[in-house]
Order: sequence, then structure tokens, then C-alpha cells
Amino acid sequence: MKKLLLIILLLIIILNINNNVKQEETRGIFISYIELSEYIKDLNEKESKINIRKMIKNIKDYSLNTIVLQVRVSSDAIYNSKIFPDSEYVTSSKMSYDVLDYFIKESHKNNIKLYAWINPYRVKTTSDINLIKEDNPAYKYIGTDTLYINKGIYYNPAKKEVTDLIVAGVKEVLEYDIDGLLFDDYFYPDDSVDRNDYEEYLKNHKRISLQEYHFNNVNNMVKKVYKECKAKNIKFGISPDGNITNNYEKNYADVKEWLNSEEYLDFIIPQIYYGFNNEAKSYTTALNEWQSINKNKDMLIALALYKVGQEDMFARGGNREWIDNNNILMREVILARNINNYKGFILFRYDNLFNKNNYTNNSLEEIKNLKKVIK
Repeated sequence: MKKLLLIILLLIIILNINNNVKQEETRGIFISYIELSEYIKDLNEKESKINIRKMIKNIKDYSLNTIVLQVRVSSDAIYNSKIFPDSEYVTSSKMSYDVLDYFIKESHKNNIKLYAWINPYRVKTTSDINLIKEDNPAYKYIGTDTLYINKGIYYNPAKKEVTDLIVAGVKEVLEYDIDGLLFDDYFYPDDSVDRNDYEEYLKNHKRISLQEYHFNNVNNMVKKVYKECKAKNIKFGISPDGNITNNYEKNYADVKEWLNSEEYLDFIIPQIYYGFNNEAKSYTTALNEWQSINKNKDMLIALALYKVGQEDMFARGGNREWIDNNNILMREVILARNINNYKGFILFRYDNLFNKNNYTNNSLEEIKNLKKVIK
């Protein structure tokens, strides 16, 4: 009898532990400018609000508890900003209501957290300078090296006025009742954006490499943003490239410094958009690499929902993995739950989960299997 009672007690303890893990786990999804264009752009206020409520209901019904909403795509805003123009991904004229505010209120009504997602340096996704209007803060920099044009238009990370602009924009967003703020993986567009600034820097400072100069510029901006978030008691994080090497050689995102200091961020969401059979970089390898450099920051994993049913062009011999299998995301969540400082996962992106027009032959099975581990 005592043995039976002991077994029952142990089972109760295990169940309680599992329930606590599920309650604490962040289970999120990205809502990008693509969804904003699909479900909000140029609709009247009533229609667009109906769509927002439907999106939130879908997310809740799938047992997700967090939305990561793109509030600034490219020197714009989906909220009432005094700095940036209304986002072209929401309206072609003037917004009739504050989209961010409505998203927040409806999310919180449904016990869903909302994180504001910002792309800090991008001005336009195309190189057409004529698309920058007078109400855009980038307009006054046309013809100067504060703007950089190469397969898009970007603010120059070396400029103090750019850092000040980013921080001012962040302060606007922090006035909203958001649960967190997130930067994505776009930092330096390439090595040439600030070459003149670097040469000028060397005239009056100790000699450092161009790479170090890039890291310093981004780190300075991130540090200032984090200070503003701390002042408002709002968590700040970054979602960098899942390949740590790329962060150092291409994006100039100093992820090791961020993870080993108290001055930059509260959490990190590496974009581990790989399958298990990816020969260039497998999910398991990338996950272990991130765990090895992260000692005490909260870590969530961004997962490639968009690859389900698609050929993975950069996976070499594993290029058909997402076509031939329908349980990859489920297995990736299970594996991630075993790493240190794990706090959850974020799926990229909404339309790949809920838009039936994007379903492939095995999408539904992948979605059903994932649901098994997030009930």
C-alpha cells in the first residue's frame, strides 16, 4: 500500500512539473509585414479589425501564447508615430486607427503576450530613392553618406544621428503596453556602408580593424536601446542569424558579447532555420553551438515553419528533408526543451500556419504533429 501511494505521489509531482514547464514556455509566432499587407492594408477599420481578431483567435486556438509583431519594417510605423510615416504595408494613405495599440489590447484580452519587432537600419527594401517621401526621417539624408544604397536603402550604422533616431523610435514604442521589444538579424548590409567613417575614425583613435569598428557601432546602438528598455522595465532581445559564423562575418552582430554581458539584452532568439539532415548546418549542431556560448540569458528558438513541404536549397544532400518528413518541427521543439536556459520557441511565420493557400502536401500533418507537443 505504501509503495502504491509513493508511486501515485511521484506521478503527481511529475505531472505538476510538466504543467509548470508548459505554462512557462513561450510558444510564439511572427506576424510580419507580409501578413500586415494581406490582412490589414487598405481595408476599412472595421474589416481590418475583424481580421486582427481572427488572427489572434487562430493563434490562441493553436495553444500559442505570444505574438511577435513587426511594427517597423523600414523607417516606418504601424502605430501613431511622431517620427516615422505610416507603414506602406498597412495603408496607402493615412491610418484610421493605431494598429499596434489594437493588436496589444486584443492580444491581452486573450492572455496572449505581444512583442514589438523592429528592423532598425533598413529604410527601403528597394533601391529607388524616389520612394522616400518628405515625411520620412530618411528624406533629409538623401544625397549624403548617412544613407547607403545597395539592393535596398539603409541607414549608416556609423552615424550618431542614426543611432539617435533608432533610440528615439524605440522610446515611442516603449510607451505602449508591450511585453517585450525585439530586433531582427539585419544590421550591417555589407562592408562598404561606412568605409569613409572608418577612415576618419582612424585619424583620431587607436587602430582597430574594420570588423571591430562595425561591432562597436552596432554594440553602441544596442546598448543604448537596452538602457531605454530597462528604464521602462520591458524585456529586450535580438533574433540573430542561426549560424553564429554569419553573425560575425556578414551581419556584425556580436552575439557572444551580448550573451556574456549585462549591458545588451535580456533574451536571444537565434533563427535556427535548419533541418536535422542539413549538411551545411544541421539543427542539432546549431542548437548545441548556441547552448555552448550562452551561459545565463533566456533563449528561445526561432523555427522554420516556412520551410515545411519545401525544398531546402541550401541544405545540400538534405534538400528534401522538409518534403519527405512531417514531424521536423515537433522533434525540434522536443530537443530544444533539453537545453540550458530554454524559454520557448517562435514560429516563422503566421501565414505558413493558418493560410490554407500556403499549405503543401504534408503541411497539415506537420502542423498536427507540432500541436501534439504544445497542447
